Amino acid sequence: MTSGPRAWLRGHPLAADVLLAGGLVVAEVVLTALTPREYWPGRLLAALGWSVVCAAPVVWRRVAPWAAVGMAVATLAVPLLVGPAPTAQGLTFMVLTYTMAAAGPPGTAAVAALALWVPVGVTSAAAPPDELLAEVNSTYLVLNNLLIGVVSYSVGRAVHARRASTEALRERARAAEENQRSLAERAVADERRRIARELHDVVAHHVSVMGVLATGARRVLPRDPVAADGAIATIEETSRATLRELRRLLDVLRTDAEPAADLAPQPGLAGIEALVEQVREAGLPVTLRVRGTPGALEEGVALTLYRITQEALTNTLKHAGSATVQVLLGFDGGTVDVEITDTGRGPGPDGDRIGHGLVGMRERVALYGGVLRTGARPGGGFRVSARIPVDPRGAAA
Repeated sequence: MTSGPRAWLRGHPLAADVLLAGGLVVAEVVLTALTPREYWPGRLLAALGWSVVCAAPVVWRRVAPWAAVGMAVATLAVPLLVGPAPTAQGLTFMVLTYTMAAAGPPGTAAVAALALWVPVGVTSAAAPPDELLAEVNSTYLVLNNLLIGVVSYSVGRAVHARRASTEALRERARAAEENQRSLAERAVADERRRIARELHDVVAHHVSVMGVLATGARRVLPRDPVAADGAIATIEETSRATLRELRRLLDVLRTDAEPAADLAPQPGLAGIEALVEQVREAGLPVTLRVRGTPGALEEGVALTLYRITQEALTNTLKHAGSATVQVLLGFDGGTVDVEITDTGRGPGPDGDRIGHGLVGMRERVALYGGVLRTGARPGGGFRVSARIPVDPRGAAA
């Protein structure tokens, strides 16, 4: 970040405009000092005070631009009341014209310029000339003022066009940088997927070898213990190699944005009861029912059941309002079912209230060949149901 007076003025625009208005008054004082004394206003201090009034609209040029334009036009009555117009008045009109042209769209800038300089032309033609301009034709004064207005407007529009071009170039550079970053991330992701597929083939081969060797060792163990021991030794070595490849596979699939892995054991069926108790303590009435006898499940299936229950209860806490919830676990040998139903408001007007969590549920269930169903209940509320086929632990592939 830049520092210094310029950066401070950019960060405090109102203070910068106060200083600019003060600069216009100082310019008035300097020009008066350079003017021959016979042309000084009769009441010098009063004339300098009116210059402060004429420069005041500059203070509000960015806070309330149209109010500043109205204030500036109102100061045109000064020469009609007290004589010669202060120099700060003309400078103020130039600054306001530039500001409106540089900051606003073309139509707004043009309307503001007309609102400022048409009254100036009318006043120049109607007001009696002062001693300095006694020899000058009023038509020349009108044309001179309008020329100053056109120049101020043109400079403002040129600055506006340059700012727009700079912003467009900056946005284009930002988009190109984002596109480059996206392409780089995609290339990294593609390479990681390729490596993951190769490591998956290696791991699958090792696991298949271990399965074949284990089957052979079990069959030859009664009649040839030595051969069985050699097969088991090979299984031991292959399992260690498989573990190393799995670690590499996980390293490849892990991204930099992922948090550090939690060393605690992954929750399973036993964690669902604790989860229900936590939600109940949070103020949501939850009941847990178990149908059938839970058997030994794969850790991945048990974790999937836990995550589905966790996501459904979390969304119920967020969106269901005053409701009751029932969690049902069903075991019938060939499948395991989990169903979470609530009596809350149901999905909002934007559809499924689960959002991105629904995608995660479906991915987990599909990984094990299951089916996920979500939606509003006929009697009100929301329902999440999943059915996952399971094989008895220890069954041969």
